[in-house]
Amino acid sequence: MPTPDARERILETATRLFDRHGVHAVGMQEIIDECGCGKNLLYSRFASKDDLVVAYLRRRVEDWEQLVADAREAAGTPAAQLVELVREAGVRATAPGARGCPLRNTVVEFPGREHPAHRVSADHFARVRTQLRELARATSAAEPDRLADRILLIIDGLYAHGPIFGEDAAKAAVEFAEDVVRAATAG
Repeated sequence: MPTPDARERILETATRLFDRHGVHAVGMQEIIDECGCGKNLLYSRFASKDDLVVAYLRRRVEDWEQLVADAREAAGTPAAQLVELVREAGVRATAPGARGCPLRNTVVEFPGREHPAHRVSADHFARVRTQLRELARATSAAEPDRLADRILLIIDGLYAHGPIFGEDAAKAAVEFAEDVVRAATAG
């Protein structure tokens, strides 16, 4: 008998495997074997691998939203919150086993703009850009959209280089963000 938490168990297993190996590298049978569920149970909870990948990406979007909430709580001003977002992203980007941003990786794995995984990722990045621009507009920056785009590029670079250079990349990214925010809000 399937347990009420079967969907969550399957998604947890897929998340762990997708994070470790990438979405394309993990087959449904590997998820079934790792989770210890039957094929019928998996497909009763997720009609296709695409559905499972979309659920995984939505979970990663929720992780970003939590990162934003944590940054807003940790820092008082919008300018400080932008820097704190970089700091928080640095913690994730340099964690043991980190392979970059799962949403960025998925955009590359699914380049077709109509693929549901690509759409979830693209929608997420449009939302991230909007969030950063809203924060930047609440600062004294003369060009807040430019500031937000620069912070986004720092975060992107951190996810690309964090797994390679670790804490040095995170430290450099935070210092760079501080410089960028200071320069943009000076005057």
